[in-house]
Amino acid sequence: MKAPKSLVVWTMGLVSYLDALNLQEKLVHLRKSGIISDTLLSLQHPPTYTLGRRRTVHNLLISEDELQSLGAELHYTQRGGDITFHGPGQAVVYPIISLKQMGLGARKYVENLELAMVELASLYGVPARAGGDGGTGVWVDDRKIGAIGVRISSGFTSHGLAFNIDPDMKFFEHIVPCGIANKEVTSLRRETRMDLPADEVIHQQLISCFVKLFGYSGVTLHQGSPSLDNEDVLK
Repeated sequence: MKAPKSLVVWTMGLVSYLDALNLQEKLVHLRKSGIISDTLLSLQHPPTYTLGRRRTVHNLLISEDELQSLGAELHYTQRGGDITFHGPGQAVVYPIISLKQMGLGARKYVENLELAMVELASLYGVPARAGGDGGTGVWVDDRKIGAIGVRISSGFTSHGLAFNIDPDMKFFEHIVPCGIANKEVTSLRRETRMDLPADEVIHQQLISCFVKLFGYSGVTLHQGSPSLDNEDVLK
């Protein structure tokens, strides 16, 4: 089955995790109803820890009071994967797409997300690789540079990926990232000898990698947050 022709991309800047979560839920409903086409949200979050549906809270190494003193939030979600951190200096992408129309299964979808991050890293001379069995995400040797946690409901996706451009790495010291002990977390800043452009440029490069891998031929770009009161703008 051929991929849909069009993708609507919203570059949203810094967005609270709950606002992004509520927006995704509404967009998934609209996508399931056929009101909108495939949609991608590109954004960053304030410091936020999230847990997947397995609720592996033991991988949070500090109390919630200590977490709040760091200026971070904690949220429980219905995505797959373990605990992770989101913050400024990350490229976060949430695709709201129909896997059925794409002709993709869940595994291939995740592999494509991984490959988008691998391709992005390669633009900066970083030899990243997909994790494979037991190591979902993207790695540079044994250091994780990109995390994936997705939700698939009736063949429609939400949540997505987080690629570390240059976040405050101290936040990762308070968790067992993705539940994998004795593995480091890294960033593009740490791994490349190249000067990095503004985060917005790297976000756009990640979007381009996503568009290429998923075979979209038409892309509509918007800045800011989508208005759910105007369905024509969402299409």
